[in-house]
Amino acid sequence: MATRLLLLLTLLLSACGFHLRGQQGMPFASLYIDSANPGTPFITELRRDLESSRVKLAGTAGEAEVVLNIVSESPEKQILTLGGSGRVNEFQLRYRVSLRAYDNQQRDWIAAEEMSLRRDYVYDDTKILAKEAEETMLYQSMRTDMVQQIIRRLSHAKPQAQ
Repeated sequence: MATRLLLLLTLLLSACGFHLRGQQGMPFASLYIDSANPGTPFITELRRDLESSRVKLAGTAGEAEVVLNIVSESPEKQILTLGGSGRVNEFQLRYRVSLRAYDNQQRDWIAAEEMSLRRDYVYDDTKILAKEAEETMLYQSMRTDMVQQIIRRLSHAKPQAQ
């Protein structure tokens, strides 16, 4: 009975044009990631997502169709609001990545740019451990969001006329 129900549901969904979101195709087969800090969690996650998108990660820039240059990656924390007693009430977390993608002929696929994300969170100094854990989770979430944005940008990239 459950098999029939699953089959019926699959037929109904496919009849209306629904498709599961698959891996994004890339307009290139190989990519080299050029980064000053290749061991960061951000670069590790970016590599993993690119490999799952079936992009061959080249060992050198000369072996790749496209070079993704991660110029900088920086998490930042800024006080957003203070309470009447001068204690912090809110922080704003920012996550910035500067990048450029180009090919062996130095044609830009993605012109040099800075991508930025931000999250605000309420701070309570009576719950320091919980707030530190929340901050860590917010940075992890921003890192994952940034990787996904870069993957989407790469999936739509093409060589730009000079």
